Amino acid sequence: MLSLVLSLLALVLILAGLVMIAQGWAGRRDVGRELVRQHISFPAGDRLPAGLARFAGADVRTGVQARAYSEMIAANVMKATGGRSYAEIADECMKAGHDEKLARLRETAFMGQSLRGALLGAYQAWQVTLLVMGLGALFLAVGAAFLTVAAGLG
Repeated sequence: MLSLVLSLLALVLILAGLVMIAQGWAGRRDVGRELVRQHISFPAGDRLPAGLARFAGADVRTGVQARAYSEMIAANVMKATGGRSYAEIADECMKAGHDEKLARLRETAFMGQSLRGALLGAYQAWQVTLLVMGLGALFLAVGAAFLTVAAGLG
C-alpha cells in the first residue's frame, strides 16, 4: 500500500515538475519576445554608465538586459533632475505655479521612472520564470526519489 501511495505521489510530483519547467520556459520566451517587440537597444560606444559597457549596441532581449537598461535610465534621470525624484519635482511644480521648465523636468522624471518600472517588471518576471523552473526541477528530483523508494518497497 505504501509503495502505491509513494508511486502515485511520485507521478504527481514528476508531472507537476514537468509542467512547471514548461511554464517557466514559456514565460521566459514570452518576456523575451515582448522585449524584442519593443525594439530597445543600448547606445553604442562609450555613452553608457560605468558597469554597463558590455551592453553597448546590444538589443534588449533578456531580463538581465532589461534591468541593465533600467539602470541606464535611472542614471540619465538622476543627471537630468539633479538627483531629485519625480515626487520632489512635482512638489516644486505645485509650489512654483506655472513654470514651463519645471513642467518639462517633471515629465522627464515621470517618463523615465515609468519606463524604468516597466523594465524592472520584465526583469522580475524573468527571475520568476527561473524560480518556477528551479522548483520544477526540485519537484522532478523529489518525484524520482519517491519513485525509487516505492520501487524498493514493491
